[in-house]
Amino acid sequence: MVLILELIAQGAQMILVLLLAPLLLGYTRKVKARLLRRRGPPLLQPYRDLLRLIRKEVVLAQNASWLFRSGPYMILSATWVAASLVPTFATGLVFSWVGDLIAITALLGSARFFLALVGMDVGTSFGGIGSSREMMFASLAEPAMIMIAFTLALLAGSTQLSYIAEFMLANGSLRVSLGLVLVAFIIVALAENARIPVDNPATHLELTMVHEAMVLEYSGRHLAVIELAAGLKLLLYISLISCIFVPWGLAPAGSPLAGYAVGMVTYLGKLAVGGFLLVLFETSIAK
Repeated sequence: MVLILELIAQGAQMILVLLLAPLLLGYTRKVKARLLRRRGPPLLQPYRDLLRLIRKEVVLAQNASWLFRSGPYMILSATWVAASLVPTFATGLVFSWVGDLIAITALLGSARFFLALVGMDVGTSFGGIGSSREMMFASLAEPAMIMIAFTLALLAGSTQLSYIAEFMLANGSLRVSLGLVLVAFIIVALAENARIPVDNPATHLELTMVHEAMVLEYSGRHLAVIELAAGLKLLLYISLISCIFVPWGLAPAGSPLAGYAVGMVTYLGKLAVGGFLLVLFETSIAK
């Protein structure tokens, strides 16, 4: 019975992160509009945009290869698996033993690799520029992410996120190393998600175009999959920061349904706070 409950909890986490990704995008856009004294789009607008894109016809370039067609699904699969391995509302789930920081970094690296390939596949100038910029940021972000994983492994004795969260709960004292890791993690998260000051997701200017340049040729359901993967990536990094540095509220292994419910409510609160802090940072600095 315990195994069945853990399997259900693991499946619920996979579905939860997939459903919450568009909601997080809508929440950040709504909060940013409110901070700028605008009305802003509805909270559920990203869901409507995804449905609208799915219904539209796919327009492909004549020289597009099979990689251009299958690339969005590879990107979404790798990002979804990585987001599903992060403990969101509970630790010690069935697949927690593969919830490793290095494995998650590798999955995100593979998604970035496919994204850069599809950006260059059609042969447009914008796609090539975006892919080269993405690889430049990757050459800086991935080593930083590996160093973050090694630092946490030295402190917690493991790179598994469940062990790190349990260590932080038991030994959550203020350390200089953890503060430096948090600052580095935030910088990597901003760069990986192409947020301000690295990029501006609200514009399509060539000077600030990193992620958007690689997906300009996509339309229809392919673009919907790309947008969903981008939302999943943002949710993944906020979940990683909350799991490692704010692990309070995570239900331990073998918890009853009430414990999982409390963990889900706590996780939603962490996402709301993380999204608000992100938007507050973006609106308080120059573009």
